[in-house]
Amino acid sequence: MNLKVVWNNLASKFTGDNDLINELLSEIETSYTSPPRYYHNFCHLEKMIRMALLHTNRLLDPDTIMFSIFYHDLVYDPQRNDNEQNSAVMAQKALLKMGVPGNQIMKCQNQILATKDHNTRDDNDTNYLIDFDLAILGDSPENYRGYSRNIRKEYHMFNNLLYNKGRSKVIRHFLERKRIYNTGWFNENYELQARENLKTELETLKD
Repeated sequence: MNLKVVWNNLASKFTGDNDLINELLSEIETSYTSPPRYYHNFCHLEKMIRMALLHTNRLLDPDTIMFSIFYHDLVYDPQRNDNEQNSAVMAQKALLKMGVPGNQIMKCQNQILATKDHNTRDDNDTNYLIDFDLAILGDSPENYRGYSRNIRKEYHMFNNLLYNKGRSKVIRHFLERKRIYNTGWFNENYELQARENLKTELETLKD
């Protein structure tokens, strides 16, 4: 997938300023390629975009979802808890420059903020965005293991004792939910595998 083509097609719906389009894409590229991004990088971005394209017919506002995907992890620091808030602010500034309507900007910000807790929202599109973000949990065991290794690398600054404790808490949080996924499609197709993957990782963290 050529992310530049996807971005240009999206942004050009709202602005004809090619310099601005390229400038904003450069900012996105710089952010998603900055260390220590072993998982929250362009590969993650690409997978979410593929998901969005696959489910376009289920989305009411696919353009806003695409903006939310591009910006949801723009700011990422494993040691901070305000990444989503800061990413939402960056998205607002960028979308304002492109002339995106205010209601879409607000939706984009709310969608980005929803990726912090991944809880069910009243908005269908937001629930799909959250499930795109969590799709890796229900991927094949092999891909999930790769994901968990990369997450560990992103938290390299913590020793095993601290990391295992924190990671176990996150996993238990998902396992204790009635449903991990917020939409019917993902619940039907990803839920069981996600629970198996999470349980398997949790067992390894007890060693």
